[in-house]
Amino acid sequence: MRSAPGLVVASLLLVGLSSGAGAQQARPYSEGPVVNVSYIRIKPGMFDKYMTYLDTEYKRNMEAQKKAGIILDYAVFSSPQTQEDDWNMVLTVTYKNMAALDSLRDKAEPISVRTLKATPEQLAQANVERGAMRDLVGNRLLRQLMLK
Repeated sequence: MRSAPGLVVASLLLVGLSSGAGAQQARPYSEGPVVNVSYIRIKPGMFDKYMTYLDTEYKRNMEAQKKAGIILDYAVFSSPQTQEDDWNMVLTVTYKNMAALDSLRDKAEPISVRTLKATPEQLAQANVERGAMRDLVGNRLLRQLMLK
């Protein structure tokens, strides 16, 4: 036979477990846009050339993707290098949500081909050639949490 304190503890546990199972707690935030952050190290003497690329081809392509509803926005940031192998530029591209990343290449590549008047192979080669101007240090994918 169980003792009275043991039954009280068991009852409290059952009540606590059952009350949490049915009630869904409201989160104090909602999931917002997703931002792809690319950390770039521009090679010595290539800043102006890379900025020219960003101001022409990159900007045309991003604006076309924005107009098509593939992206919400994009931005370019610079930062002083703290170490020689550190990044000195950040490129961000903002998407509506994680689902917007599904089949992204299938959606974006035709726009890039049309906007830049290049084949997929030429686009890939141009990406390789940009390696002479910069190194991609890394990427991060961020999701904005919108506080309620």
